[in-house]
Amino acid sequence: MTPTHEIPSHPTITFTVNGEACSFIMGDGSHELPPSYTLAQTLRERLGLTGTKISCDHGACGCCTVLMDGKAVLSCMLLTVECEGKEITTIEGLGNPVTGAIDPLQQAFIDNTAFQCGFCTPGIIMSAKALLNENPSPTVEDVKEALAGNFCRCISHYHVLDAVIATVKKGGE
Repeated sequence: MTPTHEIPSHPTITFTVNGEACSFIMGDGSHELPPSYTLAQTLRERLGLTGTKISCDHGACGCCTVLMDGKAVLSCMLLTVECEGKEITTIEGLGNPVTGAIDPLQQAFIDNTAFQCGFCTPGIIMSAKALLNENPSPTVEDVKEALAGNFCRCISHYHVLDAVIATVKKGGE
Protein backbone atom coordinates (compact mmCIF):
# COMPACT_ATOMS: atom_id res chain seq x y z
CA MET A 1 0.00 0.00 0.00
CA THR A 2 1.40 3.39 -0.99
CA PRO A 3 1.28 6.02 1.76
CA THR A 4 -0.70 9.10 0.91
CA HIS A 5 0.44 12.55 1.91
CA GLU A 6 -2.24 15.06 2.59
CA ILE A 7 -1.46 18.46 1.13
CA PRO A 8 -2.72 21.22 3.42
CA SER A 9 -5.45 23.32 1.83
CA HIS A 10 -3.77 26.48 3.11
CA PRO A 11 0.00 26.07 3.18
CA THR A 12 2.10 28.41 5.27
CA ILE A 13 5.15 30.30 4.02
CA THR A 14 7.86 31.21 6.51
CA PHE A 15 10.89 33.42 5.96
CA THR A 16 12.90 36.03 7.85
CA VAL A 17 12.75 39.77 7.20
CA ASN A 18 15.34 42.00 8.84
CA GLY A 19 16.03 39.34 11.47
CA GLU A 20 12.36 38.74 12.34
CA ALA A 21 10.56 35.51 11.47
CA CYS A 22 7.49 36.01 9.27
CA SER A 23 4.82 33.45 8.57
CA PHE A 24 1.82 33.79 6.30
CA ILE A 25 -1.04 31.47 5.48
CA MET A 26 -1.33 31.33 1.71
CA GLY A 27 -4.76 31.73 0.20
CA ASP A 28 -7.33 34.17 -1.06
CA GLY A 29 -9.15 34.76 2.23
CA SER A 30 -9.26 38.12 3.95
CA HIS A 31 -6.47 37.25 6.41
CA GLU A 32 -4.41 35.20 3.97
CA LEU A 33 -1.60 36.09 1.59
CA PRO A 34 -2.56 35.59 -2.05
CA PRO A 35 -0.14 33.27 -3.89
CA SER A 36 0.15 35.93 -6.61
CA TYR A 37 1.64 38.51 -4.21
CA THR A 38 5.14 39.63 -5.05
CA LEU A 39 7.69 40.07 -2.30
CA ALA A 40 7.48 43.84 -2.85
CA GLN A 41 3.72 43.78 -2.22
CA THR A 42 4.15 41.64 0.89
CA LEU A 43 6.89 43.87 2.30
CA ARG A 44 4.93 47.06 1.71
CA GLU A 45 1.31 46.03 2.22
CA ARG A 46 1.52 43.27 4.81
CA LEU A 47 4.67 44.17 6.76
CA GLY A 48 4.58 47.97 6.44
CA LEU A 49 8.17 48.13 5.16
CA THR A 50 7.65 50.96 2.71
CA GLY A 51 11.35 51.65 2.10
CA THR A 52 11.13 49.10 -0.71
CA LYS A 53 9.67 51.04 -3.61
CA ILE A 54 7.59 49.81 -6.53
CA SER A 55 8.17 51.91 -9.62
CA CYS A 56 8.16 50.12 -12.96
CA ASP A 57 6.82 46.83 -11.49
CA HIS A 58 8.61 45.00 -14.34
CA GLY A 59 12.16 44.63 -12.98
CA ALA A 60 13.66 47.37 -15.12
CA CYS A 61 14.40 50.16 -12.61
CA GLY A 62 15.85 48.48 -9.51
CA CYS A 63 13.81 50.58 -7.05
CA CYS A 64 12.46 47.42 -5.40
CA THR A 65 15.88 45.82 -4.79
CA VAL A 66 16.26 43.95 -1.50
CA LEU A 67 18.72 41.31 -0.35
CA MET A 68 17.77 37.66 -0.30
CA ASP A 69 20.38 35.57 1.48
CA GLY A 70 22.79 38.47 0.93
CA LYS A 71 22.24 38.77 -2.83
CA ALA A 72 20.40 41.60 -4.59
CA VAL A 73 16.99 40.59 -5.97
CA LEU A 74 14.16 42.51 -7.59
CA SER A 75 11.28 42.10 -5.17
CA CYS A 76 8.67 43.11 -7.77
CA MET A 77 9.70 40.11 -9.89
CA LEU A 78 9.78 37.56 -7.06
CA LEU A 79 6.68 35.88 -5.71
CA THR A 80 6.54 35.73 -1.93
CA VAL A 81 6.04 31.95 -2.14
CA GLU A 82 9.56 31.73 -3.60
CA CYS A 83 11.00 33.11 -0.36
CA GLU A 84 10.32 30.05 1.80
CA GLY A 85 13.17 29.69 4.31
CA LYS A 86 15.03 32.72 2.95
CA GLU A 87 16.61 35.67 4.77
CA ILE A 88 15.32 38.97 3.38
CA THR A 89 16.95 42.31 4.21
CA THR A 90 15.31 45.59 3.30
CA ILE A 91 16.64 49.13 3.62
CA GLU A 92 15.00 49.26 7.07
CA GLY A 93 17.12 46.30 8.15
CA LEU A 94 20.55 47.76 7.37
CA GLY A 95 20.96 49.79 10.53
CA ASN A 96 22.34 48.52 13.81
CA PRO A 97 19.32 47.22 15.77
CA VAL A 98 21.08 47.71 19.12
CA THR A 99 22.45 51.25 18.71
CA GLY A 100 20.02 52.50 16.09
CA ALA A 101 22.96 53.73 14.00
CA ILE A 102 22.48 53.68 10.26
CA ASP A 103 24.73 51.54 8.08
CA PRO A 104 28.02 53.16 6.99
CA LEU A 105 26.83 52.88 3.37
CA GLN A 106 23.70 54.87 4.21
CA GLN A 107 25.84 57.47 5.99
CA ALA A 108 28.12 57.69 2.95
CA PHE A 109 25.07 58.44 0.77
CA ILE A 110 24.20 61.32 3.12
CA ASP A 111 27.80 62.57 3.30
CA ASN A 112 28.19 62.51 -0.49
CA THR A 113 24.74 63.93 -1.34
CA ALA A 114 24.05 60.77 -3.32
CA PHE A 115 20.30 61.23 -3.58
CA GLN A 116 17.76 63.88 -4.43
CA CYS A 117 14.14 62.79 -4.16
CA GLY A 118 15.18 59.50 -2.54
CA PHE A 119 12.66 57.26 -4.32
CA CYS A 120 15.29 55.07 -5.97
CA THR A 121 17.88 55.41 -3.19
CA PRO A 122 16.86 52.33 -1.15
CA GLY A 123 17.21 50.08 -4.19
CA ILE A 124 20.58 51.59 -5.11
CA ILE A 125 21.84 51.20 -1.54
CA MET A 126 20.68 47.58 -1.43
CA SER A 127 22.43 46.81 -4.74
CA ALA A 128 25.60 48.46 -3.44
CA LYS A 129 25.30 46.55 -0.15
CA ALA A 130 25.09 43.25 -2.05
CA LEU A 131 28.23 44.22 -3.95
CA LEU A 132 30.08 45.11 -0.73
CA ASN A 133 28.94 41.82 0.86
CA GLU A 134 30.53 39.95 -2.04
CA ASN A 135 33.48 42.25 -2.71
CA PRO A 136 34.51 44.56 0.15
CA SER A 137 37.05 46.37 -2.06
CA PRO A 138 35.35 46.99 -5.40
CA THR A 139 36.75 49.22 -8.11
CA VAL A 140 34.70 52.05 -9.59
CA GLU A 141 34.02 49.76 -12.57
CA ASP A 142 32.75 47.03 -10.20
CA VAL A 143 30.39 49.56 -8.62
CA LYS A 144 29.14 50.75 -12.00
CA GLU A 145 28.44 47.16 -13.06
CA ALA A 146 26.66 46.31 -9.80
CA LEU A 147 24.44 49.38 -10.11
CA ALA A 148 23.73 49.00 -13.82
CA GLY A 149 20.23 47.68 -13.05
CA ASN A 150 19.26 50.71 -10.95
CA PHE A 151 17.71 53.67 -12.70
CA CYS A 152 17.44 57.16 -11.21
CA ARG A 153 15.70 60.01 -12.95
CA CYS A 154 17.02 62.93 -10.93
CA ILE A 155 20.67 62.48 -9.93
CA SER A 156 24.16 62.25 -11.24
CA HIS A 157 25.39 58.75 -10.59
CA TYR A 158 28.80 60.26 -9.83
CA HIS A 159 27.61 61.08 -6.32
CA VAL A 160 26.45 57.49 -5.87
CA LEU A 161 29.82 56.16 -7.03
CA ASP A 162 31.56 58.55 -4.63
CA ALA A 163 29.39 57.32 -1.74
CA VAL A 164 30.12 53.63 -2.37
CA ILE A 165 33.86 54.21 -2.83
CA ALA A 166 33.91 56.38 0.34
CA THR A 167 32.38 53.46 2.25
CA VAL A 168 35.12 51.17 0.93
CA LYS A 169 37.85 53.64 1.92
CA LYS A 170 36.43 53.90 5.46
CA GLY A 171 36.29 50.10 5.69
CA GLY A 172 32.56 50.08 6.50
CA GLU A 173 30.06 47.48 5.45
